Amino acid sequence: MSTLPLFPLNTVLFPEGLLPLRIFETRYLDMVRRCLRDDGRFVIVATEPRRDSDAPPSETDPSVGFHGVGTEAAIVDWDQRPDGLLGILVKGEGRRVIRNARRADDGLWLGEVEPLQEYPDVSLPVDYASLADLLERLLDQLGTPWSHLERRFDDSTWVAARLTELLPIDLEIKQQLLEADDPIERLERLRAAMLAASKS
Repeated sequence: MSTLPLFPLNTVLFPEGLLPLRIFETRYLDMVRRCLRDDGRFVIVATEPRRDSDAPPSETDPSVGFHGVGTEAAIVDWDQRPDGLLGILVKGEGRRVIRNARRADDGLWLGEVEPLQEYPDVSLPVDYASLADLLERLLDQLGTPWSHLERRFDDSTWVAARLTELLPIDLEIKQQLLEADDPIERLERLRAAMLAASKS
C-alpha cells in the first residue's frame, strides 16, 4: 500500500485511458510539478454525494465527497495553454482502492491506495461487435489525443473502458462499471445504460 495524491473530478478514468486536464488551483499545480520532477503518480477519483458525515467532502461543496475506487494516473504530456493555465494529459495505469483519505496542509487530498486485481483478457463476443463499431467511429471523430491510442477492438476490457469514458452516461453508472471486474458484465451494463439513455 502506498500514499498518493487524490484528484477528485466529475469523471471516471480507466486503466489505459487518456484524460486531458486543465490545472489552475495552487495545490494541484504543486502536485503536478512534483509529479513531473519525480515521475510521480496521482489517483483520479470520481466525486459522489456524501452519504454520511465521515465521507471526505469536496473543497467547493461540503455535500460532495468522492468514491473509494479510482485510477492511478501518470502524466504523459503537458503544455502551457494560451489562457495561462497548465494543460496536462494523463494516462490511467491501474485501478486503486483508496483508504484513510486525509487532507494535507495545502488542502490536497492524500490516500493510502492499493491495486485492484484486473480480470484476465477476454475476446470481444460477436454480440457486442456493434459497440466496437461505435467506439471506432467515436475515436475517429475525436482526433488527438485519442487518435494515438493503440486500438484493440477485439478486447472486451478495452472496448468497455473506452466507451464508458467517452459516452455521456451518468457518472454513478461509470463508477459502477469501473468497479466491476468482469468485462462482459461491463459491456452488458453499458449497453443497458445506453438503451435507457436513448429512451429518456
